[in-house]
Amino acid sequence: MAVNARQGFLAGWRGLGRFWLLVLTALGLGAVVLQSLGPPAATQQPQQAAAKQQRQAAAGPPQVAPPPRVVHPDQAVRPAGEAVPRERRPGRDTPGPVADPDPALSEPDPAAPGRSLPCIAVDGRAPMHVYAAGFDPTTTRPRVGILVAGIGMNQADSMAAIQTLPGAATLAISPYAGNLDKLLVAARLAEHEYLLSVPMEPQGFPMNDPDNHHALMPALPPQDNVKRLRWVLSRLAGYAGVTDALGPMRGERLMDEPEQRDVMLAELAKRGLLFVDARPGQPGLPLAWNRSIDVAVDADPADDASLDARLAQLAKLARDKGSALGLVAVPRQKTLEHIAAWSKTLLDNGLILAPVSALVQPPVKQDGNK
Repeated sequence: MAVNARQGFLAGWRGLGRFWLLVLTALGLGAVVLQSLGPPAATQQPQQAAAKQQRQAAAGPPQVAPPPRVVHPDQAVRPAGEAVPRERRPGRDTPGPVADPDPALSEPDPAAPGRSLPCIAVDGRAPMHVYAAGFDPTTTRPRVGILVAGIGMNQADSMAAIQTLPGAATLAISPYAGNLDKLLVAARLAEHEYLLSVPMEPQGFPMNDPDNHHALMPALPPQDNVKRLRWVLSRLAGYAGVTDALGPMRGERLMDEPEQRDVMLAELAKRGLLFVDARPGQPGLPLAWNRSIDVAVDADPADDASLDARLAQLAKLARDKGSALGLVAVPRQKTLEHIAAWSKTLLDNGLILAPVSALVQPPVKQDGNK
């Protein structure tokens, strides 16, 4: 009976209308219920949540853009009077050939188009670091150095010095030498650092003439000597420093004038160059890293007995003071062979041969303190 009533209720077109009315009513009631319950809670699959956490952990904390890197301006545009940043000790502690000239360590000479001068790179590298011979600074052995001047004036003798002497021997190149490219490449490959000889007025001038067209002279205004120095510095590239040793000349008269000397040293320091004073036994100098020689190894007479005596003196000074530097003014074959043989005995005698860059001292203050 109840079944028949339901069938009658839904029968015919009226029944179909009643059916859809019931459906719409049910949907409306469902919507009201869902609205009252609010949106469903957000859920994630466990695998998706774990993967998201792993990605966040790997990415780390939010990245903050670093501030722009500030580098010191190039020497050519550095404001006048601005101090050059303090540099670390000269030298290089890695073995191997000396580096080829680096364009980053040179700048145009503003007073002479086409000429280049050494400078400190914008990243702080200086010629006295980059062009130094490799040497282990942790050694505790007393250090002995040999500086050979006059390189470049005679090709055969100069090449003999490069090939005969151990790499730790330092060379001094004449600014008047020509055809130096092959010679300097050979020197760098043989691990020799080299300095540039600067002509200065010596004792005995004018009989002992350093070529006063380019030599630094105490009678000239300091600014003129700076121009002459820059001409000399432009003669070649790849040197770690300069020296006043030029053949038999030592630049005594110029070096005895503190004002002229200090103008020169300031220019060298600004350009990241060290200085070797060829006058034996001189005290430390201001402004630039420096060293004076201790023994003139090939002073006349230069026979075997005198060479042995001076080399023995050099070794004793190294033991007494911790280091000593000898100068060879002219690269004679006999002298070179004698020094090469002597250098092979140093390790057995508790000494070590060191390049000049490992022997120089920091500049002293004007009151004599370092």
